[in-house]
Amino acid sequence: MDKFESMRAFTQVVEEGSFAAAARKMQLSRSAVNKLVINLENQLGVQLLYRTTRTVTPTDNGRAFYERCIDILSSLQEAELAISHQHSEPKGILRINAPMSFGISFLGSKVAEFMTRYPDVKIILTLEDRFVDPISEGYDLVIRITLPQESPSLVAHHITTFPLVICAAPSYLEAKGIPVKPSELKKHSYLHYGYYTKGCQWELTNRHNDAVEQVSIDGIFCSNNGEVLRDAAVGGLGIIILPTFIIKDELEQGKLEIILPDYRPPELTLCVIYPVNRHLSTKVQLFTQFLQECFA
Repeated sequence: MDKFESMRAFTQVVEEGSFAAAARKMQLSRSAVNKLVINLENQLGVQLLYRTTRTVTPTDNGRAFYERCIDILSSLQEAELAISHQHSEPKGILRINAPMSFGISFLGSKVAEFMTRYPDVKIILTLEDRFVDPISEGYDLVIRITLPQESPSLVAHHITTFPLVICAAPSYLEAKGIPVKPSELKKHSYLHYGYYTKGCQWELTNRHNDAVEQVSIDGIFCSNNGEVLRDAAVGGLGIIILPTFIIKDELEQGKLEIILPDYRPPELTLCVIYPVNRHLSTKVQLFTQFLQECFA
């Protein structure tokens, strides 16, 4: 028996609230729909529905499985239509993971705009700063601000770049002095971003001759959140290296000052990452294109 047909029958029963209504929607007999759902329950080894003489409601397992079913079925439909070039509007759930700082600052309004444009798409957005594996953790796409990287199992689309700057509070620089070359950084205190892929090694490029200098740092404070580090720096705790979108206001207000202006840290890349098997997903493709429109 076709498992997809059983899943379709189950989702219709949940949505219609009865086997009879689901049967009419699917143009099948009530007994055929009931047989499809029972077959699915037997295959899974769990009860998906509570049945009474008047109502049919999903169990806890049934509610969870229903969410996955509608996503799987919409993805299957998308793949079929994408291959046949007949697809018009995306539907279903789009699971996105994005960095905390970037998500709070930029994504709320953008997600609302995307969902207005495509009202049949439901978005589940999770914000966190750790590096996420979209394959093992079930995300359709992951937005990351990181150094460029490649993986044979993932597709990465470059959206734009963010410069990193080295800065500190005027109070800290007044007390500790202003470094004028990378070697002088060894005398200073550092606020370290916990997920920076270079670890405790800063790579600085001379803007005049492109010479690269490696600087080992020993952070006095480490955090996996840029706003926390920014606030600690404003408080005079030490030197930080962060993307400009996190510290733009503090720089403009004089709460932080750029140091070593003749040296350039590597730029960070804003990219969309998704598993290779999501390449045919219309939702993924349209959201990627949408971000390129917004930020490129």
